[in-house]
Amino acid sequence: MSKKHQIVVIGGGTGGIMTASRLLREGKNLDIAVIEPADTHYYQPAWTLVGANTYSFEKTARPMSEVMPSGVKWYKEFVTSFQPEDNSITLKNGDVIAYDYLVVSPGLRMAPELVEGLTEAMDNGVVCSNYTDARHTWDVLKNFKGGTALFTQPTTPIKCGGAPQKIMYLAEDHFRKSGVRDNTKVLFATAGSVIFGVKPIAKTLMSVIDRKDINVRFFHQLVGVDGKNQIAWYKLAKEPDGAVVTDDKHTVQDLDKTIQYNYKDVKVTIDGDRYGIHFDMLHLAPPQASPKFVASSPLANADGWLDVDHFTLKHNKYDNIWGLGDVAALPTAKTGAAIRKQVPVVIDQLLARTQDAQLKGKKYNGYSSCPLVTGYGKMVLAEFDYDKNFTPDPELKKMLIFDSSKEHWRLWILKKYILPYLYWNKMLKGKDV
Repeated sequence: MSKKHQIVVIGGGTGGIMTASRLLREGKNLDIAVIEPADTHYYQPAWTLVGANTYSFEKTARPMSEVMPSGVKWYKEFVTSFQPEDNSITLKNGDVIAYDYLVVSPGLRMAPELVEGLTEAMDNGVVCSNYTDARHTWDVLKNFKGGTALFTQPTTPIKCGGAPQKIMYLAEDHFRKSGVRDNTKVLFATAGSVIFGVKPIAKTLMSVIDRKDINVRFFHQLVGVDGKNQIAWYKLAKEPDGAVVTDDKHTVQDLDKTIQYNYKDVKVTIDGDRYGIHFDMLHLAPPQASPKFVASSPLANADGWLDVDHFTLKHNKYDNIWGLGDVAALPTAKTGAAIRKQVPVVIDQLLARTQDAQLKGKKYNGYSSCPLVTGYGKMVLAEFDYDKNFTPDPELKKMLIFDSSKEHWRLWILKKYILPYLYWNKMLKGKDV
């Protein structure tokens, strides 16, 4: 069966629903279809709070039918392939959907298979992830009796690069409250060379690291997880200038200080060029990748992500296709806040093409935002652009927040109460936020 629509939107996540809603609000007589197979729409930014038992998982979920804009044709089906030369896509059930204009916003997929052993270890026992099962994260935290608490992330792009840190700061708070902190060593292992790429935010986070007495291990690339023996395996992203860990031959003074910050002596097994950190609990962001139907399509770049212009979000080859959100090959953090700034750019172009409207020439500057929770009741808000400039929203001053690079309880209120409200009642309905 074949059906043609003027505009087809792939994805019922933040990007897809926002785009369809705004088109309906700002356009006239548009024939819009949304393709989304899921029954449920999730507000994923709250999963960090769910993992720390300070937000209800049920409140993060709503039926897809409730957020799907009235006035669009909803195809509750998977996309299997693109035929951009014919301006059409094929669905899993065999239907061919033709379009005049296409917006691709299906998000990304969890890809634990990219780390050896992770598929089997994921969400089992003391291995947990807010990205996949935040309720299991809380089970692990509340049952933790002390030892090595390891927090880590992969080398792939991930949703909200600060999320693997947030749960660590909350967990450390919880360990203090539950009385196990004194016999716990908290480690954060990252492939990066800094704690965060925006300097004012990094400065604050390093002070949090100091206050919470956390060992950060930089240049650590996760390559394997042995769930049975509770070992996370790493290779180093740089040649060490000194020792990586202490042993019979090396003291703390011998350590490469660019690799180890606030070193803690935990059990590490060395096997060739791999370092295996033994853990008593592990929280990680799993590797993440573009959806397979995008990665294998003519729309993808060499790494499998949707190949779009960084400023217009239009596909670099096909003039009537745009990309939004996590699937887009953009050198900025993959967050809902980024989508909030991306959607108006795409809407501007679509309305100019479909309504003979004046093209306003809106450009996307790489804006993204990461609400970095640093403890129960505390948060830092990282807002930045492609150049990693710190770009705080002037509206924060109305909340009496004058420096969002510093921890503030009002930012916690923003994260826990205000942002969810704005998401469900403004963003998804196509209203300006």
